[in-house]
Amino acid sequence: MKTIEVLIIEDNLKVAKAHQLYVEKVPGFSVTGVVNLLADATHMVDALKPDLVLLDVYFPDGNGMDFLDQLRTSHSNADVILITAAKEVKLLHNALRGGVFDYMIKPVFFERFEEALTKYRQHWEKLNKLKDMSQEEVDLFFQRATDSSAGHKMHDFPKGIDPLTLDKIIAIFDESSEKGLSAEEVGSIIGASRTTARKYLEYLISTNALKIELEYGTIGRPERRYFKV
Repeated sequence: MKTIEVLIIEDNLKVAKAHQLYVEKVPGFSVTGVVNLLADATHMVDALKPDLVLLDVYFPDGNGMDFLDQLRTSHSNADVILITAAKEVKLLHNALRGGVFDYMIKPVFFERFEEALTKYRQHWEKLNKLKDMSQEEVDLFFQRATDSSAGHKMHDFPKGIDPLTLDKIIAIFDESSEKGLSAEEVGSIIGASRTTARKYLEYLISTNALKIELEYGTIGRPERRYFKV
């Protein structure tokens, strides 16, 4: 799994440190640098070439939205998530026009932060696996803002099924081999019991996201192994 490199551009030192700790808690992400002034941001983006920029809006030496415009007109391929205390609707409009991946309002709690990064990884991996595009695949990307970011809230999940945990398990199967995974293996990866993992796996079978095969050994009961459909 490729490590996604993150550059944090935030003038508040305590907030920058908190966001750095958040990033480091999410598997597959690494903080490649922290910038506290916009004057240093352009050089750092050019030097570090991050995959993702976590960008504040208000700085002592400028405005993050101006930097976003500059980033979009440069040769940088970095994606951007805005993290700001600003709540103006006009700013949200400008952020959408600037192509930001997500917009989080401070203070940001870890659960929301983790959700944003998890969604970004899923988006990044799908985009980088594409070779040719069909209209259906294009539609999936452009529906992300309405379906993916809000989809879990609109979906009625069975009791005991947490959307964030479900996303983690789906991401695991996106990376899994042709050998499939057992409930015990999935539980070990997500830090849960085999029983809990199996509950999620059986739910994914009911939605046709996974399929199950029985693997027979020399003795004992056959092992249930789960595969992505």
